[in-house]
Amino acid sequence: MEVVDKKWIEEHFETLPLWQQSAYTDFAAMVANEANAFPCIPARIGFLSNHLRYSFIGDPREEQSIKALAQCLKEYDKCSKTFGKYTTHAIFFKTPDDMLKHFDVEEYRNLFWSILNNLTKFDDVDWPEEIPTDPLHQQWEFCFNGEPYFISCATPAHKLRKSRHFSTLLMAFQPRWIFEEINDSTVFGRKLKKLIRQRISEYDAIPAHPDLKWYGQEDSYEWKQYFLSDDHRSPTKCPFLRLQNSLIFPKNEEY
Repeated sequence: MEVVDKKWIEEHFETLPLWQQSAYTDFAAMVANEANAFPCIPARIGFLSNHLRYSFIGDPREEQSIKALAQCLKEYDKCSKTFGKYTTHAIFFKTPDDMLKHFDVEEYRNLFWSILNNLTKFDDVDWPEEIPTDPLHQQWEFCFNGEPYFISCATPAHKLRKSRHFSTLLMAFQPRWIFEEINDSTVFGRKLKKLIRQRISEYDAIPAHPDLKWYGQEDSYEWKQYFLSDDHRSPTKCPFLRLQNSLIFPKNEEY
C-alpha cells in the first residue's frame, strides 16, 4: 500500500477499485465543495494545494490492515515536512456492508481505539521524551514512529455531527508540527478557531462538542477529541493501551 497525493489519484483514478474511487470522490466533494462550507479550513486549503496525502487500506478489523496502516504512517513520516504546512495523512478504510448496515457510533468508537491500540504493536521507535505517556496529561498526544499526531475520525454512523460523518471509516493523522502557527498563542490561531467554530455551528445539526479545546489547555484532553460522539457525551476513561504482543479489541466503555 502506498501513500499518494491528489495528482497521483486523479491520474490513476480509472485503475482504482470502485470503493477507492468512491472514497476519494466523496472526500473531495466534502472538503472542497463549491459552497466552501466544510468547517476545517486547513483541510480545504491542504486539499486544493496538494499538501494532503492519502492511503487506502482494507477492512479495519483485520490485522493485515493494521500492519498496512503502520507501513503507510512510516512512509508518510519520512517526507511529511516536504508536503506543505497544511499536510494531513487521510486514511480511507474499506468498510464492508455488514459494518455499513449494522455498526453504530459506539461500535465505530471501539474499533477506532482498537486500531490505535493494535497499531502500537508495529511501532519500533521509542515514545518521544517530550510527550507524556499518560493520556490524562494535557500534553499527551498519540505517537507513532516517534511522531506525535492529532487524529480526527469520521464514520458512516455519525448523522447529527455531520463534520464527523463520512461514507467509509476515515482517520486523518495530523502531525503535531502543523499546529505551530495554529494555536491559542497566535492571532492567526485564535481567528481560525473562531471561524471554524462558526462553520461547525452552521454545518452540524448540533453545537460543537464541549471536548473540543486547544492542545495543552488545562482542561483539554486530546484523546477525547479524536473520536467525538454524535451527541455531547464523553467517555469516562481513555481506551488507549500501548500493546506489544497481541491484538485486543476493547469492549464498550461506560459513560
